[in-house]
Amino acid sequence: MTPDALQRFVILHHAAPAGEHWDLMLETGDRLATWQLLSAPTGAAACPIECVRIGEHRKLYLDYEGPISRGRGEVRRVDQGTYTLRSRADDEWIVTLHGETLIGEFRLRHTGDGERWVLAKH
Repeated sequence: MTPDALQRFVILHHAAPAGEHWDLMLETGDRLATWQLLSAPTGAAACPIECVRIGEHRKLYLDYEGPISRGRGEVRRVDQGTYTLRSRADDEWIVTLHGETLIGEFRLRHTGDGERWVLAKH
């Protein structure tokens, strides 16, 4: 995906047997780049949110709500919209989100510790 291309995104609340979290999923071609947010995202998102980069997901999750197979809980959409990729490197993504809740420019930055990242208003 080239910078400035408009794509879709979704944030799913995932109620799982091990606890709850939120999944930020960014459309990248035929897959969804995914980060597991450790706290609920808010419109302001002034405070950085710790997250973990997890495996890519299928695009069907852009529109899906309901149970996850093999007893892994349920997901419910809490935000959705489009985003514009401003820049992307191995350790940092800058995106402009045009969602219902999250609106504005955000940075996903790798912390240098395994798969740990931080989402913050840019």
